[in-house]
Amino acid sequence: MFTHIMIGSNNLERSRAFYDATFTALGGKPGERDERGRLIYDHDGGRLMITRPIDGHPATVANGGTIGIAAISADHVRAWHEAGTAHGGTSIETPPCERPNGVFVAYLRDPDGHKLTARTKARR
Repeated sequence: MFTHIMIGSNNLERSRAFYDATFTALGGKPGERDERGRLIYDHDGGRLMITRPIDGHPATVANGGTIGIAAISADHVRAWHEAGTAHGGTSIETPPCERPNGVFVAYLRDPDGHKLTARTKARR
């Protein structure tokens, strides 16, 4: 359904440190910059792009928005959460935990305030 998710940042180098650490913790690769200077992260068929807003105004976060990132194991979710908090992210909601449906989940805000979650698939 989606080709990519684009979010704004007021400091691309700070974002790069955070997202490189968190995607590497999930087994992904560090981001790459495109010809427009945007950071691009490809992971498990999805693409997250981070840019300075085109209109020149400061980047702001989506109220009520959450970006979900797939993880293959609870250990990956924990590593993602640890890498995020070590690189400018803020732990939010509950600590990394398993939900009643078997999903192992953690939540962070990135350095610009975007709400993120890493989670495993639900048990069937």
